[in-house]
Amino acid sequence: MPHPNHPPAIRPRNKRKRTVLIAFSLVILLVTTAAVTIYWWTNRPITPITLNTTEQRALDEKMEAVQERTYERGEKILVLTEREINALFHRNTGLGDKVKFELAHNAVHARVHTELDQDIPIIGGRTLKAKARFKLTDPENKPAIILDDLTVWGISLPNAWLADIKGQNLISNLGIDFSENKIAQGIEDISVNHGRITIRLAD
Repeated sequence: MPHPNHPPAIRPRNKRKRTVLIAFSLVILLVTTAAVTIYWWTNRPITPITLNTTEQRALDEKMEAVQERTYERGEKILVLTEREINALFHRNTGLGDKVKFELAHNAVHARVHTELDQDIPIIGGRTLKAKARFKLTDPENKPAIILDDLTVWGISLPNAWLADIKGQNLISNLGIDFSENKIAQGIEDISVNHGRITIRLAD
């Protein structure tokens, strides 16, 4: 019989049960949080990039310098940020709410989020969610546009479904010859690295 001045001892079984319930609740909370985060990230909308006044002025100066071909001593380097690339794309195409570009190391990631036409068989009316990765240099480190991956609705499409274009230089496959192209001859080098693209102009 317990002493009246001492509280009754907690049974070990009840203590273990409470510990298990707390641990289980924490796991459920973590899993739910992770699931919600993944769902939001996968379904997040694409919004057009709009530059602020300072950013727009800087971009206009860069574009004006290239168009006017002003003389500068030393190297001629044009650096565009990821935001500037997306703003230019939206300004020239109006598709900034459907396509977004991300600049990685020697690669460009394109994300597409748009509604498909109702007249398309089977998938008409659905929301197309796709992403692609393009490498900008070939194995010899020469400028190129090479499809590295294409993922649609979370599925990385096999190369056979894409007419085996993965790993091929899309520029040469389109029959474009840069050897006689005056614009291409004016570009000495293009490099992409973490949020910015650097274009080095030739002499």
